[in-house]
This record gives sequence, C-alpha cells and structure tokens, in this order.
Amino acid sequence: MNGHIYTFKLMPDWQLIQELSMLDRFDASWSVVEKREGKSLKQLKSIATVRSVGASTRIEGSIMTDEEVKVLIENLDISKLEDRDSQEVAGYFEALDLISEEYNNMEVSEGSIKNLHNILMKHSQKDHWHRGGYKQHSNAVEATRPDGSKQIIFKTTPAGFATEDAMRMLVEWWHNDKETHPIVKCALFCYDFVSIHPFQDGNGRLSRLIGTLLLLKNGYTWIQYVSFEHEIENRKSEYYQELMNAQKQRPGEDVYNWVSFFLRCLNNISSQLMAKLSSQGVVNNLGPKEKSVYLFIENHPGSRSGDISEKLNIPLPTVKKILSSLVKSKTVAKHGAGAGTNYSL
Repeated sequence: MNGHIYTFKLMPDWQLIQELSMLDRFDASWSVVEKREGKSLKQLKSIATVRSVGASTRIEGSIMTDEEVKVLIENLDISKLEDRDSQEVAGYFEALDLISEEYNNMEVSEGSIKNLHNILMKHSQKDHWHRGGYKQHSNAVEATRPDGSKQIIFKTTPAGFATEDAMRMLVEWWHNDKETHPIVKCALFCYDFVSIHPFQDGNGRLSRLIGTLLLLKNGYTWIQYVSFEHEIENRKSEYYQELMNAQKQRPGEDVYNWVSFFLRCLNNISSQLMAKLSSQGVVNNLGPKEKSVYLFIENHPGSRSGDISEKLNIPLPTVKKILSSLVKSKTVAKHGAGAGTNYSL
C-alpha cells in the first residue's frame, strides 16, 4: 500500500497495520482450531446463519427477530411468503447458503454478482422486474426527515453505461491487483459496490453477501462461524457515517476510516468467535435444563428469571438455582438487583 489503491487514497499507518496483523495472526492459528472444534463449529455455523440473515435484513428495515428468522428458515415454504420481510429473509438465506456451499466454485464476476442478486430478490414480487439486472433509474440513497421530506445522503453512479463501466472496472481491478492485502481489497470492493449501487434495490444486503464471498474465497473460512452482519447491525450508525464521510469526497476519496472500520469489525468478531468456542465447551457439559437456560439467555440477553421460567416451562425455583450455578461458574453474567435482575452471557 503506497497511498493510492484503485481510485482511492489510502495511507496506511501503524494502527491500520496492527489491525491487519491481528487478523493475520488469528487466521494463521485458525486451521488448528478448526480441526479441534469440529462439532462445535457446526452448531456455531447454524447460529451465525440465522443472525446474519436477521441482521442484514433488519439493517434495511425488516422487523423480524432472530427467533422468527430461525422458524422461517427451518420451515421454509415459498408458497407462504406473503409479506416483504419474509420474502427478503428467504432470499438472503438462499443466497448466503449458496455462498457457503459453493464459494470455491463461484467466480468474482459481473455474472455471478447478477446471479446472487437474482437469488436475493427472487421471492419478492415487487422486485420481479429488476432482479438480476443493473438499475434502469436513479437510486440515490435518501434519508427521511421527521417532517416526511427526503434528504439525499449520497448520489450513486448514474444508471446505464456509467454503472456498467464502473462495475466492469471494479471486477477488473479485483483480478488485476496482486499487491493489496486481501482483506483491504474486500473492504474496498464492498465500499465501491455500495457507492455504485448497481441494482435498483438490494445493494446493501448484496454488498454484505459479497463481503462474505470475497473473504471465503481468500481463505478466511472462519467468517462463516460468526456473523459479520450482526456486528454491522450493532454499529449501524457508525457504518453509515463512515460510508457517507468517504462518499462525500468521491471521486478519489480517502477511504482510511472506512477500511479501519471494516478491520475493527473483523477483529471484534474473531474475538467473539474464540469466546463462543470457549463457552461452547462449557455448554456441552451442561445438563438438558441448564443448556436450555443458557441457550435462551444467548438468544435473549437481558432476560429475567421469570421470563425464562415462563418461556421454557421450567419451575421458577429451578431456574433460579440454575442461574445461580451459571453465574458462579462465570458462564453467564448477572446484572442489577431485586425485580430488575437480568442475565446475559
């Protein structure tokens, strides 16, 4: 990195290099972890898939909880996808599932990106006319003010030849740049894709799917066991702020802060993954009732003992005894006191 990558300015400093080094060290140790944690990883992949699907669709306005997403995925019936949220969840799940199973065989090409868009939007009747094809109309990213009026957050690449040229150049750069660190390339590809906004709708969701595809193709296989989308959902305002701050300078923008954000997110979820694997060992040694209480708290942080008792149909005294044991072993954390006492991992 010499201060200029593709059409962007990026001057690496010690902080950025340190973030990259942390990820490289984690990735270097991952193969050993993967061999050791086979069974646990299968469970984590299932959880991560649900969280990724739920988070990425909620970022764009869906109101489905992870629990509702899980039920829909496990009982997927395309004939019953009547509301838009369900249609978007089903499409995202199918696109993510394809990436997970076929990433080695998938090309980084305009054709494969269009195919992913087609799958992403295939259950939405409203989007039937434009799925799998580049946009035909302007699609500037807007925010709605309290009074209902619209404010343009950033202008995207114009429809037509400008979008076609921008996407062709982006894919060519991806294949031709052999010097930039793969994770930095992933961050920049996702950024430029969102800035171009090549499809009429679904660009945010598709950018996150592409990010997963590019990381997997570059050997970062651990990404499928933890949810990058969930991390972005938790930092949604920062995510949009960094995108907007860079795009205001377009073209030739300085993308340092965006890349730094991308790397911090990845480092945070890699730490979360190791913490989950540590706790997974503890969970596997729990009895059935203890395990069900633990898993309930994992999916509903901030739960109170009464909620847990009611939802799991376990007597309250038993739940309190289990919680006391889990807190003592530092498997779960206790917050507050009295009626306000609640629990999280």
